[in-house]
Amino acid sequence: MTTEKEKMLQGELYDANYDESLIKERIKCKKLCFKYNSISPEKTEKRKKLIKKIVGKTKENFLIEQPFMCDYGYNIELGENFYSNHNLIILDCAKVTFGDNVFIAPNCGFYAASHPLDYPTRNKGLEFAKPIKIGNNVWIGGNVVVLGGVTIGNNVVVAAGAVVVHDVPDNCVVAGVPAKKIKDLAP
Repeated sequence: MTTEKEKMLQGELYDANYDESLIKERIKCKKLCFKYNSISPEKTEKRKKLIKKIVGKTKENFLIEQPFMCDYGYNIELGENFYSNHNLIILDCAKVTFGDNVFIAPNCGFYAASHPLDYPTRNKGLEFAKPIKIGNNVWIGGNVVVLGGVTIGNNVVVAAGAVVVHDVPDNCVVAGVPAKKIKDLAP
C-alpha cells in the first residue's frame, strides 16, 4: 500500500492532514524553524548549523535571514553562495532546488504544494505537490511567488511582485502576473 508521504513525493493527490507521519515531520520542522528564527542575528555560525539540520542539502556558503519557514525541510537544496532576505517561505512538499549564486529579496514564497481545482476533491483535504527548480545566477525580487512545477533557468532576473507559473528560459528578465519575459540578457 502506498503511503501518503510516497504519494506526496510522487506528485500524486495525498492527504497531509490525517497522516500522522507527515504531521509529525511538519511539526518537527516548524519547531526547528521557530528555534532558528529565535537565534540572535549576529550568531551566524549557530544559525548556519541549524539550517543544515532543517534543509536537506546545502553547500558551504549560504545565509537565510530570519524569519524563515518551511514545511518539511528535507526537500530543500541550497546551492553555493545562496542568500535569502527576510520572510522566505518554502512549501517543500516536493523537491525545491536552488542553484549557485541565487539571491532572493524579502517576502518571497516558493510553493510546491497545490490543491485541486474541483471543490469536491479539494474539500476532502487532498492536495498535490510539484517540484521547483531555480538555476544558477538568479536574482529574485521582493514579493515574488514561484509555484510548483516551475523551472527557472540560469542567469535570470525575476522582477519584484512577479508570480511565476510557467518555466522561465535562461538569460532573461521576467515580470508581471503571471510572469512573462520582458527582456533578454547576455549569457
